[in-house]
Amino acid sequence: MSLRIGVLGAARIAPAALIKPASAHPSVSVDAIAARSPERAQAFATKHGVPRVHSSYEALIADPDLDAVYNPLPNGLHGRWTRAALEAGKHVLCEKPFTANAAEAREIASLAAGSDRVVMEAFHYRYHPLALRVEEIVASGELGTLQRVETALCFPLPVFSDIRYNYALAGGATMDAGCYAVHMARIFGGETPSVVSASAKLRSPSVDRAMTAELRFPSGHTGRIECSMWSSSLLKISAKVIGSRGSLTALNPVGPQAYHRLSVRVGEARRTEKFPRRASYAYQLDAFAAAVLKGEPVKTSAADAVETMTVIDEIYRAAGLPLREPS
Repeated sequence: MSLRIGVLGAARIAPAALIKPASAHPSVSVDAIAARSPERAQAFATKHGVPRVHSSYEALIADPDLDAVYNPLPNGLHGRWTRAALEAGKHVLCEKPFTANAAEAREIASLAAGSDRVVMEAFHYRYHPLALRVEEIVASGELGTLQRVETALCFPLPVFSDIRYNYALAGGATMDAGCYAVHMARIFGGETPSVVSASAKLRSPSVDRAMTAELRFPSGHTGRIECSMWSSSLLKISAKVIGSRGSLTALNPVGPQAYHRLSVRVGEARRTEKFPRRASYAYQLDAFAAAVLKGEPVKTSAADAVETMTVIDEIYRAAGLPLREPS
């Protein structure tokens, strides 16, 4: 059995996130691409060895020789084209954030639940051994009763013409970087939190370049997320879980390639755990292929995406900003 994937858009992330890991996977091939223009698609196909080019997104989705679609389009287009792919009977690997807002996520999740197709949000870090190990340690009770979870993804993107600052395409720091921080807080905190407060730094009246938010979990522990695409926190990628007996700190937990480290402190005892240098995108593709070809469950389902998008919407409301809308 094999999994034949088509790519929607000549996105910068596609080579690392899909094409490279697919080249090393015995059951996966990237067989087609469509982009905004045939010339752009052809240039991408030639550079990355994709055998077929379609003239439009619709044509790619209708291709009977494809089993699945990878959707790395701008945020505001995720829902529209995931919906179209599902309706055409295709499995979907959709880049994060899953949709523009929670209402759209619920719509797509309902459509996915009524189908026999795999719909998976591309939170690649979720399939890496580091994330699985953090979950394992928290669940084991080694840290004691959870007290606080703090997650951050900050990186510099001073190119303000970038689509990630475009409100019409559902841009903003909380969408692009913050979705990781929110997802980590949910997963490592063990529950979906509510938002106590949020504060944004703005690039334009509706678009955040940075955001912080205080969270509270149903079991009583608290949390904080920090994200930015341009702020004084130029580079910060971390997660910290604090319990009554100890704490852990994950460095570069969502980085796709290397330098993953986990430090654990319980009482006077301290240890550091290291992880394989295999890219998290490879683990993600393993999971997607196993779900499609073997029926195995995925950790980043459409239902899971609804929870993340609900928190993101709450953060925007608490910060006094409008929700993102589908493009």
